[in-house]
Amino acid sequence: MASFATALALVTVLLWSMPADAKSRIKDIADFEGVRENLLVGYGLVVGLNGSGDTLGNSAFTQQSLVSMLERLGVNTRGTTLNTQNVAAVMVTATLPAFARHGSRIDITVSALGDATNLLGGTLLVTPLMGADGEVYAVSQGTISVSGFTAQGQSGTTVTKGVPTSGRISNGAIIEREIGFELAELTAINIALHNPDFTTAKRISQAINAHLGTRYALPTDPGTVALRVPEAYRGIVAELLTEIEQLEVQPDLIARVIIDETAGVIVIGSNVSIDTVAIAHGNLTIRISETPQVSQPGAFAPVGSQTTTVQRSEITIDEDEGNKLTVVDGGVSLQDLVAGLNSLGVGPRDMMAILQALKAAGALQADIQVL
Repeated sequence: MASFATALALVTVLLWSMPADAKSRIKDIADFEGVRENLLVGYGLVVGLNGSGDTLGNSAFTQQSLVSMLERLGVNTRGTTLNTQNVAAVMVTATLPAFARHGSRIDITVSALGDATNLLGGTLLVTPLMGADGEVYAVSQGTISVSGFTAQGQSGTTVTKGVPTSGRISNGAIIEREIGFELAELTAINIALHNPDFTTAKRISQAINAHLGTRYALPTDPGTVALRVPEAYRGIVAELLTEIEQLEVQPDLIARVIIDETAGVIVIGSNVSIDTVAIAHGNLTIRISETPQVSQPGAFAPVGSQTTTVQRSEITIDEDEGNKLTVVDGGVSLQDLVAGLNSLGVGPRDMMAILQALKAAGALQADIQVL
């Protein structure tokens, strides 16, 4: 419980210690339509296993694949009983990068499909990798690298580390087909936001227009900003996108509290706020109040500094059961509430209940999402 309170306090401090005008690059919060990866998958056989492959009697697909492969190589095994345990059927997956060219190599992941216990030392035979359209885009083959292992003693005791039935082959596939996409010929590009939001989309378009000097970008919906390619960048669209993705904007976030009841984790967004409230937890009484104070710039402050009103928080904690709750005027910071609860050692379950009760009372100005 103490470790949870410490972790929650650390998360809260990190959230509120971030500058209010923290900015992100456009490349970190959005993607350019068409510039994307594609998923590939294939089915193949791994050979050379040290008795840790599939049991052919239990894995019919492995036996059928082995027989078909041997027939393609001129070996007829139809009607015979195969009893090898050095072969395993596997699924091969890979990610085809955007604009990957013919002949370049990509990494692949190999995962056992049958009852093989270890792929260590195995070699993947030639396996075509297909896209969602059923076309072959790469061909894979190579020796599998497995990080996990399994050891078994004579008494039957088994020790397993990692996942020995899954491995990788670095540069294990060669690209045989390119995805046709002519970036240089585009006259318009859509920018897709990772987290759709009207305000963020508008800020992205404003940053792009300010950089280009005129209105070329326009938000069409919360998740899309349409960009017309200026005449000066026709044929060199990659240069335009390089400049745009480095522009910085301030994303607008929804006030939200995430609660994972299974793991006992609470994540609170920086925009979450609480109205005037008094909370009693068991025999504990917490009062939080804020007093507005005027902050004036110093004599040598930078030009543009203004007199502002800031809130000074005061937290009062009393364990006397006879105390009553007191209504206080002014806003209440969620940071102050969490700090007060942490100082009292309130457990994760009680913290979740308090936050949900605040939401039910209408005092918590945020969405609560329970995982």
